Amino acid sequence: QVQLVESGGGLVQAGGSLRLSCAASGRTFSSYHMGWFRQAPGREREFVGTMNWSSGRSSYAESLKGRFTISIENAKNTVYLQMNSLNPEDTAVYYCAASPSRVGSVWFPVLEHEYRYWGQGTQVTVSS
Repeated sequence: QVQLVESGGGLVQAGGSLRLSCAASGRTFSSYHMGWFRQAPGREREFVGTMNWSSGRSSYAESLKGRFTISIENAKNTVYLQMNSLNPEDTAVYYCAASPSRVGSVWFPVLEHEYRYWGQGTQVTVSS
């Protein structure tokens, strides 16, 4: 049974940093992209970033480049989202997701329906 379990959310002051974790289990994810999405109150879920587990290539939402970074620790089967210079607009539930990669293609899944597995989400609240 595939499981993606996020952790690390919480309350942080504006300007601070937070690192989210996503523990992946139940299958091998070497042929997957691991992505992060977020959903703020009253808004649709939006793409944050994604990384190819094998190649390490990544892509981010344009508005978040330079502040958010995804990394993968193979030994722990864990995906991280490092978030810096947080502001109240970053308040949201953050979701980890896994999308089957396309062999031989430099492609990044950015749409929700491209992701097969989802975590339950972790709340991040940034106070002003």
